[in-house]
This record gives sequence, C-alpha cells and structure tokens, in this order.
Amino acid sequence: MLEMFYPQRYEVSAYVIPYAHYHAQGIRGVIFDIDNTLVPHDAPADDQARELFRHLHEMGMDTCLLSNNKEPRVRAFAEDVGSAYIHKAGKPGTAGYGKAMERMGTDRESTLFVGDQLFTDVYGANRAGILSILVKPINPKEEIQIVLKRYLEKPVLYFYKKHRRRKP
Repeated sequence: MLEMFYPQRYEVSAYVIPYAHYHAQGIRGVIFDIDNTLVPHDAPADDQARELFRHLHEMGMDTCLLSNNKEPRVRAFAEDVGSAYIHKAGKPGTAGYGKAMERMGTDRESTLFVGDQLFTDVYGANRAGILSILVKPINPKEEIQIVLKRYLEKPVLYFYKKHRRRKP
C-alpha cells in the first residue's frame, strides 16, 4: 500500500542526479517541482538552477516546471531558467503531469519527474506513470502545512529505505 508513495530513486539533491544516464536511456523531458527542490521556498532562480537547465537543454532534454504555486512565482522562475511551466498544477492530480508532457512533446516512457514531497510530487508522478525521483528538501524552514506533511512522510521514507535495502 505504501509503495504508491515510493520514488524510483532518492537523491540528496536535484543537482546530483545523473541526467546524462537517463538521457542515454531515452529520457527526453524532465518535470521539476520548484520550491525546496531547486531553490529554497519562494527564492528566485540562482546560478546553480540556471546552469542545470542550460546543461539539460544543451543535452537535448526539454523541461517543464510543475508547481501548485501561483503564476507570478512560477512564471518568474521559468523565465529565468528558460523552461515551460504549469502553475496551480493540482498535484497530486495527474492532469498537470499530462500537460507538462504535452508541452515537452514527451510521453510516460521518456519523462522523468524530480520533486521534494512524497504526498504531492512523487505520488502524482507515480499515478501518472512517470519515473519519479525524490530529493531532500533544500531548506528545513517551511510553511506549517508542509511541516505537518513532513512528519507523515517520515514513516513512509523509513519503510521505503527498508524496502530498498531488501531489493537485490
């Protein structure tokens, strides 16, 4: 039952994911959450984020930001990194993931999702049939509703890690 919240991979940061490896395996689009995945909550794009998106685009991968946040926040970040975006995405609903793939011209087999929350990001990507990568949140200071979700995520992550250790 908890498996629906398990990511396919768990990384310390969106900036250490081996994107070239995924590109070699046919991944052509990456959907990203923004807040606490790429930058601290409500922070603007920084040099590291701009460089990541430049690298992905040079590699031939398309990108789309998928955020439950409002358009001014998401649009500003997207313009700064040169990416398509969807605001008020309704994660964990699957419609936003579908729209992101449509905008990138990818499908479930050629798309990767990167986010920091199990119950919105990973669960939504899994429901949409997309490869999901969970990253550790960048900043522990978060809004109260997210802090509460983090407490609920802890036992799921515990069982995920235990499950992962048992896999050959």
